[in-house]
Amino acid sequence: MNTPAAPSHRRIILIGLVALAVAMGVGRFAFTPLMPLMMRDATLDVATGAEWAAANYVGYLVGALSAPWFAANPQRGLQLGLMGVAVSTLGMAGVDHSPAWSGGWLRGVSGICSAWVLVCASSWCLPELTRLQAAAKSGWIYAGVGTGIALTGTLTWLGGHQLAWVLWIELALLAAMGSAYVRWALPSSSHVTPGHAANASLLNTPSKGGHSRGLILCYGAFGYGYIVPATFLPTMARQLVDDPLIFGLTWPLFGLAAALSVALAARGLAHWPRRQVWALAQAVMAMGTLIPLLQQSLWTLTLSAMLVGGTFMVATMAGLQLARERMPANPTPLLARMTGAFAAGQIAGPLLVRLMATQDLTQAAALQWASGLATLILMVTSVWLWRVK
Repeated sequence: MNTPAAPSHRRIILIGLVALAVAMGVGRFAFTPLMPLMMRDATLDVATGAEWAAANYVGYLVGALSAPWFAANPQRGLQLGLMGVAVSTLGMAGVDHSPAWSGGWLRGVSGICSAWVLVCASSWCLPELTRLQAAAKSGWIYAGVGTGIALTGTLTWLGGHQLAWVLWIELALLAAMGSAYVRWALPSSSHVTPGHAANASLLNTPSKGGHSRGLILCYGAFGYGYIVPATFLPTMARQLVDDPLIFGLTWPLFGLAAALSVALAARGLAHWPRRQVWALAQAVMAMGTLIPLLQQSLWTLTLSAMLVGGTFMVATMAGLQLARERMPANPTPLLARMTGAFAAGQIAGPLLVRLMATQDLTQAAALQWASGLATLILMVTSVWLWRVK
């Protein structure tokens, strides 16, 4: 059963927020806080964990490249993606008694569906908010990513005494509830809002500026830059202390920082050029990847979680809004290319750690080298974004 066919801007924001909370908080990042718990339960080792993480990022790339299938009907991609996240998350509860490759396939499917949701939610919500003259409020949608990460992190933090497979079931139920809400709240796909055609001429007017390839490269660099802490922060913390109530706290803090930063940016930086917001976010993120290189302790890892978590969704929000400005009539193709570059950067992160860890380097040294490269790349792209008009 559908709600009335013309949702308000508040309902559109809530649909996008819930969708991204499920897709990213569960589909993309649930594995991060659960990986050390699965290692504790002796159902996973570091090498397999890195491979499963990479499988999710490969899936995310496939999802980004295939997202243009839904350009004519992003609502369909949004619903399919959310259902896929819930089902693949539930499947993870059974990997303890399955071949190791099954976890990789499930994380890959989850990555595909997460990318569909991110691209399709942006493709549907942003034009709808523009039509309702509420485009300035679009940033609130991306607070859903941090909200989802914080909820997932808190659930795994407080429930860390449970076996990991139980937590996978609980997260699948959370994803299913979010999926059901979005399905209920979306308007009928057959609905055409009066006056929408009248706005088409405005939406089909291309924005000024070029450098789309540069934006795609910077978004790919951003994907690599944040992924090492986003994948391995709880694992690095577990190397310092075994108590899940302590090492598990880094991930809820990461998500809380992400949610609050997007809310603050949506309110306080709404009139800043999107390119400069993105540049500033990547510069602060570079500080977050640098600090653990200077000292390995719980407080530096916590500070890193706050800095990286507090900027990665601001960069995501600004980048996708910039894509919307570049191609206002149909942003899906550019959104998909940027998301694909982002996914490629994410794939490079854990694979680089995995490759270096199989050489003469220890896992800790591999993480340090990967973080050092992330710092350099983030700083270079931040300068380019700030200076190029």
